[in-house]
Amino acid sequence: MEPTLALQTAIRTALINSPAVTGIVPADHIRSGSTRPDKTPAIIMSDGNTALRGHDYTAQRTAWVYLDLHVWTLDAGEDAAKEIAGAVTAALDKPLLFEGCECDHFRVTGSRFPRDPDPAYGHGILSVEALIRWII
Repeated sequence: MEPTLALQTAIRTALINSPAVTGIVPADHIRSGSTRPDKTPAIIMSDGNTALRGHDYTAQRTAWVYLDLHVWTLDAGEDAAKEIAGAVTAALDKPLLFEGCECDHFRVTGSRFPRDPDPAYGHGILSVEALIRWII
């Protein structure tokens, strides 16, 4: 089990099961990746970072996982990116469902809306963190 993949899967599941999110962003535009999307609006999850926190006598492992969700719009303005970010934050306020592990802590830690060099694009970034544990 790789904790970053578990978190990405749980987040994507929550987002595609949220009518408020999929009413704005089609489910097939919600994915992991590292580039500006070819289809917008889109939500793209970064590869993330994992800080392994060791294990105990039962072979339980723990890790902090950090990743960013990039919100992209085209020809819709920065306000559209902020609207999507709000829907995403609300969808992630509910407990996430994980397979093969447990999540002891999850939260959206921040949002920012940098200007893209191409003014036609709206761009937002939501940062999240999770404490995940699993048995080896």
